[in-house]
Amino acid sequence: MNTFLIILLALFAIMVIVSLVRGIIAFLQTTKVDLEKGGENSEALQMKQNQAMFSRIKYQALAVVVIAILLAVNS
Repeated sequence: MNTFLIILLALFAIMVIVSLVRGIIAFLQTTKVDLEKGGENSEALQMKQNQAMFSRIKYQALAVVVIAILLAVNS
């Protein structure tokens, strides 16, 4: 059981890093000109940022739940 939970925790940690990097890349692609003009590109990039950061929060919460389960099982 512990091995499964540790593997699951590692997968969630990797997904946190992947979603964080995707959000940062979308953030870096947004330029000041795009934000001032309010073009289609800026809306798409802002949505991509929001989705990536929401995914990051979701995976972090799942990782915390796995840690709580590990603590409950091993105590």
